[in-house]
Amino acid sequence: MFFSDAELEGYVDEALPAERMAAIEEAARGESDLLGRLAAVNSRRDAGVHSLGEIWRRNRLTCPTREQLGSLLLNVLPDEMVAYIRFHLDRIGCRYCQANLADLESQQVERATADRRRRKFFQSSAGYLDRTR
Repeated sequence: MFFSDAELEGYVDEALPAERMAAIEEAARGESDLLGRLAAVNSRRDAGVHSLGEIWRRNRLTCPTREQLGSLLLNVLPDEMVAYIRFHLDRIGCRYCQANLADLESQQVERATADRRRRKFFQSSAGYLDRTR
């Protein structure tokens, strides 16, 4: 199986979808030439040689911000932005953004659970409030 240099750079950055990362890792176990190519990617980086694409990926210039991901969960983004973020998450498979979104979703669930608990507590204690004040 052939992997492009861009894919190998993405592998080193852990920026590929999980399936592609696993494919490269498995192939690297049996192919010494692939190990050599990965070593070349690392040595280029150590020497300070960076391509524009590598700088773009490393700084995550195409990734939506955490605020934008939160706005996606709240359904307050324009349709064009929603389409871009969905493309980025679903088609590109950005693991960094998927992890950010999963974290925001879990916080949203925790917050909703805490709000329900607070409301139940208030409702169950409402009869004990002093009405003469």
